[in-house]
Parts: sequence; structure tokens; C-alpha cells
Amino acid sequence: MLKAVILIGGPQKGTRFRPLSFEVPKPLFPVAGVPMLQHHIEACAQVPNMKEVLLVGFYQPNEELNRFLSSAQQEFKVSVRYLQEYAALGTGGGIYHFRDQILSGSPEAFFVLNADVCSEFPLVDMLNFQKEHGDEHSFIILGTTVCAYMTLQEHHATRHHWICHIPPGPDGDWLTGTSLHLQANRKQSLNYGCIVENQETSEVLHYVEKPSTFVSDIINCGIYLFTPDIFQHIGSVFQKNQQDLMLDEQSNGWQRAEAIRLEQDIFTALAGQGKLYVYKTDRFWSQIKSAGSAIYASRLYLNQYHKTHPERLAVNKDGGPKICGNVYIHPTASIDPTAVLGPNVSIGTGVTIGAGVRVRESIILHGATLQVLPLLMPSCTCHRHSLSQVRDHSCVLNSIVGWESTIGKWARVEGTPSDPNPNDPYAKIDSETLFRDGKLTPSITILGCNVTIPSEVIILNSIVLPHKDLNRGFKNQIIL
Repeated sequence: MLKAVILIGGPQKGTRFRPLSFEVPKPLFPVAGVPMLQHHIEACAQVPNMKEVLLVGFYQPNEELNRFLSSAQQEFKVSVRYLQEYAALGTGGGIYHFRDQILSGSPEAFFVLNADVCSEFPLVDMLNFQKEHGDEHSFIILGTTVCAYMTLQEHHATRHHWICHIPPGPDGDWLTGTSLHLQANRKQSLNYGCIVENQETSEVLHYVEKPSTFVSDIINCGIYLFTPDIFQHIGSVFQKNQQDLMLDEQSNGWQRAEAIRLEQDIFTALAGQGKLYVYKTDRFWSQIKSAGSAIYASRLYLNQYHKTHPERLAVNKDGGPKICGNVYIHPTASIDPTAVLGPNVSIGTGVTIGAGVRVRESIILHGATLQVLPLLMPSCTCHRHSLSQVRDHSCVLNSIVGWESTIGKWARVEGTPSDPNPNDPYAKIDSETLFRDGKLTPSITILGCNVTIPSEVIILNSIVLPHKDLNRGFKNQIIL
């Protein structure tokens, strides 16, 4: 028997996702037409002998979360439950606090997935990888790389190059890359947990969470396979934390012994002991930390729909809008046949799109999301009664249009994409700060709930908080 645990965090987390997380918990935000968590649960439900999926976090139980749990359980025919932490306990403290619930029924192993990642979730491959290594008590980290291979032709054409410690290519030779290419990927690796592996056995020899200098191009994907033995190692850290708190007379009681981080407290200690291994994947993976990364994640999932859910992708047909690339349209949306949508567009429930509208690389939301499959029904009253409207001849590019928002005729709402380097198949989204050099970092444009954009106005690289009626254009601003 197997189980899965999805770490969903809480309202104090995911601040970079605001103002979208004001209206709906971040894990329930729709990505490629369905709640973010649904992709995780669907992947878990496809694993043979999966009996239960547990969501662990510190959101207060509410109607929308309960509705999602009920709908997901009915759709995927697997038990789905929410376990609420009394406080933020960290990636290790949460599963340790609920260890009795996880171990109920005596599962032989269980997966742990962070909610804020998008992936193909190669969970079955991770199980097979564990069996192939012959140690049923080993722990597995899903890893990927931030460094791409260069061909030998590119290598010989490069005047200045360096030797890179990455696995040999198909011909057995060590590959090389340009200094500029190296620095970009080395810098990106500093934003993740970095793994040094034994290239023959895939054992994790060294693990560092967000190092200050380059350690490895293999990064932690936030997806793990554990056996029940992991709780012995977490328990040791818990006991040490308790002893430290008893000896620390300066502690004011705000520290909690149960606040344990898998990455810093567990993986760092297990590395090099022959118990922790990394399974490297070349399939798509990305974090969903900001609204900009949600658009990129939507693109990845829409592309995956060709294999998993082709029925979710819109197609060109007589009397319908022009579809360019991968587009999701909810059946209740009303779209003028002269509109042009795509690539990478997701249209939610009840959205109205007028004549001549152009939408590209964007997510258009509606309050009463997924009425046909009621997986997500935000509690805000504006979500239930009104529609997002994109009126005639307007243009929406690299943006998220919030619930109940209206964009007037001939208006233009545009953002700057935060995509990774398109020439590097292993590049990841850079972790940009909200401000840089005292100015708002150019990124996608976000319209919160119930925002009205008048006709013939341009909104560029801006964040508009909910319930705003704008009367002019804005550029590179946060409209409070």
C-alpha cells in the first residue's frame, strides 16, 4: 500500500502570488483550467496501489477547500483528506506531526510533494528506481538539472570554453559550454537545493539548500519518496530541538521543536550515509512561486494535455474563434468568432470575449470557476454573480485577468513574460524580486478581482489590486 502527502502551506506563505491569493488559496488557483492541486492528485491517483492522498497545511478549513476535496475524491476514486497544522511546522515538521495518520494502514512507502511545483510527476519511475537500487529502506529525491548539454560541434566552434562536471554525453566524452552559458546556469542553481551525486550509484553525497556559491547543477524538485524509516531521522532532529530549547534561556517560547525542514535538517544529515538517492528526470518541471510562473506552468500543462487530456484543448471549428497553439476554454465561456486566442491561453467559466479580441500567453479567470465540475468555488460574492469580460478589439498579452474584471474596447493589457531562456531546455525561471534598483521589476500584468479597465487605455507591467476602477493608463506600477 502507498500513500501521498501534499504540502500546501498556508495563508502566510505565497505572498509573491498576491493579489490573486487574496481571493482563493494559492493551491486552488486554476492552472491550465483546473486547480493547481488537481494536477498533483491526478498523478498520485495513477500510481498503482495508491490508497490515500493527504493534504498538510495551515489554511483554515473552508467551504471551497471542502468542496474541492469532495470533488477530487469522487473524480479520482481515492481518499483525499486535509490535515491542518496548528502552526507553520516546515516541510518536515508537518509530516512528523501527522505521522500516525500517514502510517495508518501500514503503507510500505509514501510520496511527499510540494504544492507549488508543476511537473509530469514521474512517481511510478521513482518507485521503480528505488526497487532497482535494491534497498527498500532508501529515500528518493526527484532531481533535475539546470545545465544543458552542448553538442561537440558547438564545443569546437567555441573559442573560449571550460570543462564542466556534468555526466558524459552519448559518445562518452565530457562536454563543454561557453562561459556565458555556464554563468547563467550556475547562478540559477543558487536558488534551489543542490545535490552532489555518485554518478555510478546515484547516491546523494552532499546536499546544500540554496548555497551561496556553486555546488552542483542537479537541483531538488521538491518531490520525494520515503519509507516509514524517515520518521526516525525526523524524530532525532525533533529531540535535539527540544533539548536546545530547554538549554536556551533566551528563548521566549516562539520557537517550536516541531518546526523541522526536510531540506536543511534532514537531507543535509542523510547525505553520504548510503540512504539518500536522487532520481534525475529530463521531463518538464518548474516552481510556481509567482503569478508569472503560473502562466509558464499553464503552458507546460497545456502542452502535456496532448498526451493526457486532449479533450481539454480547444480546436478550430466553424463559427468559433481562431485558435493558435494550446488553448483551454471552459464550455460556459462566450467567445466571439472573430477573436484570436493563443498560444498558451486559459479561459475560465462564464468569461465573455468580444469581437476582434486578441489574447496570448494569459489566464482569464471567472469568479464561479468550474461550475460544471465544481472543484473550486471561491467564497467571495463577486465570484458568484459576475463574469470577466474582455470587450471588442482589446488586446491581452502576458497577463492574468482576475475574477469579475472588465477590459474596455480597444484597451491593451500587457505584461513582460518571465519565461526561462528559450534556447536552453534545462533553464528555469529566475527568482526575480518585486523591486529592482528601486523600481518595479517588469513582469506580467495582474488584474485582481473586480477591476475595470476603461476603453482605449494601456496597462503595462503593472499589478492592480482588487476592486479598482481605473480612469487612465499605467506603466510599471502597483495600483493600490
